[in-house]
Amino acid sequence: MPEKQNSSFKKPWLVLFGLLVVVAVVATSYRTNTDYKQVVLNFIQKELKIPTAPTIINQKQVVVEEESAVISAVAKVSPAVVSVVTDQTSFNPFTGESDTATQGIGTGFIVESNGVILTNKHVVSDVNINYTVVLKDKTSYPVKKVYLDPSNDLAIVTIEAKDLPAVELGESNQLKVGQTVIAIGNALGRFDNTVTKGVVSALGRGITASSGSPFDPSTETLEDVIQTDASLNPGNSGGPLINLSGQVIGINSAVSGGAQGIGFAIPINTAKPVLTSFEKTGKIVRPYLGISYQLVTADLATFSRLPAGALIRQVIAKSPAEEAGLKKGDVILSFGGEKITETVTLSQLVLKHQVEESVQIVIDRSGSQQTITATLKETPYKVSLTTQW
Repeated sequence: MPEKQNSSFKKPWLVLFGLLVVVAVVATSYRTNTDYKQVVLNFIQKELKIPTAPTIINQKQVVVEEESAVISAVAKVSPAVVSVVTDQTSFNPFTGESDTATQGIGTGFIVESNGVILTNKHVVSDVNINYTVVLKDKTSYPVKKVYLDPSNDLAIVTIEAKDLPAVELGESNQLKVGQTVIAIGNALGRFDNTVTKGVVSALGRGITASSGSPFDPSTETLEDVIQTDASLNPGNSGGPLINLSGQVIGINSAVSGGAQGIGFAIPINTAKPVLTSFEKTGKIVRPYLGISYQLVTADLATFSRLPAGALIRQVIAKSPAEEAGLKKGDVILSFGGEKITETVTLSQLVLKHQVEESVQIVIDRSGSQQTITATLKETPYKVSLTTQW
């Protein structure tokens, strides 16, 4: 028992002794200009085993590092982000005069230093309008030519310029949910180079989008898009969604009208074939099957007694689909050896192939499976391909 009583007083005496040592160290440090704060911290942490608070320091460091990455990424990309504007003429019935004013309608970003710019199709879809591109330094260039992607909400516009800053393209197929992303755009058509930050909320979304623009009242089905909570507004369309390395990983395309913090972007890997075909041929070339379809999900298949796949609702005249013998009511089960699912859609599979390539298609026709071979053609621009492939 006496031994236990003696041991119970060891720690208080040790603490008292330690405090005396600390006082002595502080007093000595004033005379020797020693960093007494660090000496005291070291003694408290190592000798007395009392933990300090490095976690708070580390948290601050992480925040500072992320802020620095955001600033660097924006500085790298923003010089290549442009505003797409047009002149709007209004008639004043009281004066009988017409007024012309510049109106911002969207965003784009330079992908080639010689003036090749990527944006959304719905931003520049009106062929009767003259568009102008305005750089960050307020230099403006008239748009010379517009090339529309017939199978997605993408467009390429060109201007006569050289030695322009261009973006670096990333890999959208490497994105992870929760990853930090940054959007840059001409918000509301008035606030150019507006920066917002958020995360990747989801991947592989499918949506039906409308431009909200009087120049393009149509809707378009977008598949395999990126969902983000980075704030997007009208005018952001066509602008870049970038990662912390300053690489473009998406093209901002749509905003949810019924909820806040929900925006959508087309993955940059969807746009890469567009840019490749443009570099090779001087135009956008897309493979074309020539049908409109409805996706039959596993749940829908249970109630409809149809197999899961792509139900053909229309076959376009003189299309590869018609030439191959596909008919309305057929259900396409696989395309080019890949099964059609909710995440692997027919439209995605068509775009994996090349013009003039022959592809095997497995269909269900009235409960019987058949294999048909279709030779894909180049998409005709006169065909509206909102839901046609």
